[in-house]
Amino acid sequence: MNTEVINVGNELLTGYTLNRNVQIISKALARLGININFNTAVSDIEEDIILVSEIALKRADLIIYTGGLGPTRDDFTKEVVSKVLNRELILDETLLKNIEDFFKSRNLEMTKNNDKQAYIPKGAIALENDNGTAPGIFINYGKKIIILLPGPPREVEPLLFNKALPLITNLTDNKIVSKTINTIGIGESKLETIIDSIITHYNSVDIATYARSGQVDVRITIDMDDEEKAENLLSEICEEIRKKVEDYIYSYDNETIEQVVFKLLKGNKLKVGFCESCTGGLVTSQLTKLAGASEVIDRSIVTYSNDSKMEEVFVKKETLDEHGPVSKQTALEMAKGLLTRKNIDIAVSITGFAGPEVPGDDSPVGLVYIALATKDTTLVKKNMFSGSRGYIQERSSKEAFNLIRKHILTDL
Repeated sequence: MNTEVINVGNELLTGYTLNRNVQIISKALARLGININFNTAVSDIEEDIILVSEIALKRADLIIYTGGLGPTRDDFTKEVVSKVLNRELILDETLLKNIEDFFKSRNLEMTKNNDKQAYIPKGAIALENDNGTAPGIFINYGKKIIILLPGPPREVEPLLFNKALPLITNLTDNKIVSKTINTIGIGESKLETIIDSIITHYNSVDIATYARSGQVDVRITIDMDDEEKAENLLSEICEEIRKKVEDYIYSYDNETIEQVVFKLLKGNKLKVGFCESCTGGLVTSQLTKLAGASEVIDRSIVTYSNDSKMEEVFVKKETLDEHGPVSKQTALEMAKGLLTRKNIDIAVSITGFAGPEVPGDDSPVGLVYIALATKDTTLVKKNMFSGSRGYIQERSSKEAFNLIRKHILTDL
């Protein structure tokens, strides 16, 4: 089955809005064993929507539109699709009442232009939108299926899962199973080289690497009509990859590194403290976004200046004068000083040059030291990152979490 997603909206083409809908739809269809063959973004111009619609009708069996179902003048996806299909738009009284009730329940005035959302192509099925006024639309067109969804992702997701997918569950017998292996501390080219023999051996399976900030994911996707065989094959491939790159794998469940560290800290009943300089609280922020973070984090101190390093975590002035604020010695004293505070089992410090200004001495932008101290262990990792200020800070954050992860798994 060929499938195409058509995303309507100028904001998607100008870059002002990130197209989350295609990710939502892709993942949803994958559960049904349906792959997307084409993904199109098109402007709010009638002629352009007609063009991509006519192309889609020639090459796709399932076509899903997002966007352009609102009440304003530039919302005319439904009208254009109706024209292409030669279907008359009919007022749906039930939809009209639902829209009126939507406004009444929120004590809002319903303007006349909202009426247009109650019209659907003749013979279509309206998909009630519980989170907005624009209903989804399901159309059988010969042997093809066309689905129209609104633009906001918060409306697309529930409409798709609760209303649209139940109508297409029988379109294919194939099942798609997949797994994402998350790695950190290894580059994409090196990782791909190490597992290249596996990729070659299982050439009927989609095994691909995806680099993102500070880590590389290995995505394994199997499309097969026998789900049990697919699951067994998936397990086999994951085991082969584990044997080759186990030291770099931190998760098999597409988790973030901070989620993994959170679980390790909680499972071992440990509390961590952070002393951050160049990251300015970013590491702490990543961890405190997780529910229950208070169980694993005691405190965080941003020691950006030399004075704060001396006053808050007792770094010696002689250390700063002799080695500088970005050095192995300073990072270690920061971590050791933080460890003297109560209720901290693992103290982690980060100090570095995030740029873009070049430091006054010969140290390069991107030089970052991360130290870890416990009552039994001290270690410092020197890192050399490149990129923008934000990227260096993000990489430093991930490396700090990875240092904690490795310490818990190896030393404890």
